[in-house]
Amino acid sequence: MKVVIIDDMELARESLKADLAQYCPEIELVGEADGVVSAAKLLKQTSVDLIFLDIHMDDGDGFDVLDIVPEYKARVIFTTASDEYAIKAFQYAALDYLLKPIDPELLKAAVEKSIESGVFNGAQKNILTNDSFDKIVLNTAEEMRVVDVSEIIRCESMGNYTQFFFKDNTKMLVTRTLKDFDQMLEDKNFLRVHQSHLVNLGFVNSYIKTEGGYLLLNNKSRIPVSVRKKSTVLKIVSQLK
Repeated sequence: MKVVIIDDMELARESLKADLAQYCPEIELVGEADGVVSAAKLLKQTSVDLIFLDIHMDDGDGFDVLDIVPEYKARVIFTTASDEYAIKAFQYAALDYLLKPIDPELLKAAVEKSIESGVFNGAQKNILTNDSFDKIVLNTAEEMRVVDVSEIIRCESMGNYTQFFFKDNTKMLVTRTLKDFDQMLEDKNFLRVHQSHLVNLGFVNSYIKTEGGYLLLNNKSRIPVSVRKKSTVLKIVSQLK
């Protein structure tokens, strides 16, 4: 599997190369770049399967690289010292997001994930578009968790926080507002049916007309529908299969 490393810090590149050589012998390093411009040139000239991409660089960020070279077909693992861009990274369909200093076990797992995805010599179609991602990153006071959008049943506003409810009956309180997730999930089969409720339409059983109107979900949750959203909800529910 052909790999390139893009990072403006030489020490970071050397450290990653050493870890790859020790823990991931199945990869072949075919190039390095130390900025956006050099990275764009490298990707246009080199056939590569996997990119290790830093976010903050002297002449821009890793997202600039992906925007400049939209035709490349490699998968991307972001490497950065901060978790603040994790959500954006997965909007770019990142394969993984590794925080520096990089844990060798997480590095091995990320490379194995790339191998399992069957991405070699540009064989996979480029899927890096903002409407293609099916995962989001949720931040709590204790962790940063990557979750499948399909596992989310609903989200409920808790002031400046959002409570997530999942298929496995667990829940998670996240340190962002419901408005943020409404914008993030609007193209992913989710609908804001109330000021305090965002629902995955895939889990809707029926619309109950009594008691002011509410949605009955597969997990027996009753979600109120606002007067302003009622006509939209009725139209969408009538089209659900």
